[in-house]
Amino acid sequence: MSDPVVPPTPPVPLDALLAREDLGLRRVAGPSGPDIVVRWVHTSEMADPYPYLLGGELLLSAGVHIPEGAGPGYFDAYASRIVAAGGVALGFGLAPVHDTVPEALAAACELHGLPLLEVPPRTTFSGVARAVWQLMAQARLAELRRVTEAHQSLASAAARPNPVPAVLHQLSRRLGGRAVLFGPEGTELAAAGRDQGAETGAALARLARVVRPASAGHRPAPAPGDGPGRPVPTSAADTLAGVRLTAYALGAGHGFVLGVAAPRSDSGDHTIASVAAVLLALLTGEQQSGTGAARSAALVRLLLGGEPEEVAPLLGGERWRVVHARPDAQTPGTQTPGTQTPGTQAPDAQAPDALAASALGAALGSALVDPAGGVVRVLVPAGRELRAQPGWTLGVSAAVGPREWPAGDTQAARALARARATRTPLVTHGARPALDDLVAPADADAHARLLLAPVEGTPALVETLRTWLSLHGSWDRTAVALAVHRNTVRQRIARCAALLETDLDDPDVRMELWFALRRT
Repeated sequence: MSDPVVPPTPPVPLDALLAREDLGLRRVAGPSGPDIVVRWVHTSEMADPYPYLLGGELLLSAGVHIPEGAGPGYFDAYASRIVAAGGVALGFGLAPVHDTVPEALAAACELHGLPLLEVPPRTTFSGVARAVWQLMAQARLAELRRVTEAHQSLASAAARPNPVPAVLHQLSRRLGGRAVLFGPEGTELAAAGRDQGAETGAALARLARVVRPASAGHRPAPAPGDGPGRPVPTSAADTLAGVRLTAYALGAGHGFVLGVAAPRSDSGDHTIASVAAVLLALLTGEQQSGTGAARSAALVRLLLGGEPEEVAPLLGGERWRVVHARPDAQTPGTQTPGTQTPGTQAPDAQAPDALAASALGAALGSALVDPAGGVVRVLVPAGRELRAQPGWTLGVSAAVGPREWPAGDTQAARALARARATRTPLVTHGARPALDDLVAPADADAHARLLLAPVEGTPALVETLRTWLSLHGSWDRTAVALAVHRNTVRQRIARCAALLETDLDDPDVRMELWFALRRT
């Protein structure tokens, strides 16, 4: 099998399985070595197991399929089919059919390079399988621990006074190789780890050019058939003399590239290098644009009593949009609207982490990101075009000045609630003139307070009424927007109608209430 399916768990070295004294396995024939790994276990008594193997298995058999008087030809065909299917080893169980491993089978396995293990009578096949899963779980836990420790060390390095060399040093130490930061012109700006030689260094520099945007420096000529609009990959990989080479583009078009040359290529290594690439992208982005110093100056001025209008130009503009965002992915087992148990709230989407929030901010063109709670808030200069982002639901405020940032925050929250209720990727708060602009603000506020006085003491009723009216009286969409059961919405709206002593089915009443709610 040319391309076996690989499970998302670390493989188990066959030698580790042989070392388990509780199993008592013994190698009878075939090769040995640390490169022979088991990805899963399969038991079969078929004379031809080929159709039932995925590749990477330790195949277990008690020899029930072996006909009486079978000769070398039978065993040769049997072993060759296991190897052709991608099986990595054969475990032969003693008893109840065979007292010893057939010599012809051992000879066939030796001929085809298939490790043959003797499974003693006291060891069950299920016990062998359980041992493999235990070793896999241990390896997975060790890998997760290694990746977690690497993440922590990289984050600590990024917080140091000279963060770029510190991150490269930690990355090279964790991967046991060399880490290089290439500049927009392809020059080596910083490096850490043992030098892999001139040939490897040159190959890594060539690989970095593959992921560098054309505007940031020289890139190789396109291959025949590649159109002029072919997108530039964000990462690339190659192998040279047993050394794994990888390159990661940093940021959004600045031209910085992280290159890594390491002797191994575990899945955890790619995760560690990807985290380092994100950190370096943030660091090089700050270095390239100088916005980090500007944001620090703006924060200091605000803390020392400066006015918002004074610090806004330092952040990138005078008018802004507030964006509220929630990730789309939900935890397994979440219920769809209208199916929850009465009185319970619908489960929310998984809260985004800081790296996901930073990536969203970069996609929206702003580093002013607040991932507090389950909602990411981003402050974006009004002149930048905002588009829907894959995997996110966005609510966007109207363009506001620094004095109206709190109002824009409220607008974005309401737009996000509407976007979630209507399953729309992006909803923008409308900024066109409204009817209440024709009424003096003081008179409009007084009318709103008088009209809503019976319910203003219960914020849940006010917000439910506002959301229900904005969604044209839809029970289901209101339930989604407020994360409550639809019966809760019905009860609250009925309570509002009773307290307000009015008919909420009357469109004139709804219009007047909406007018009043816009003033609160």
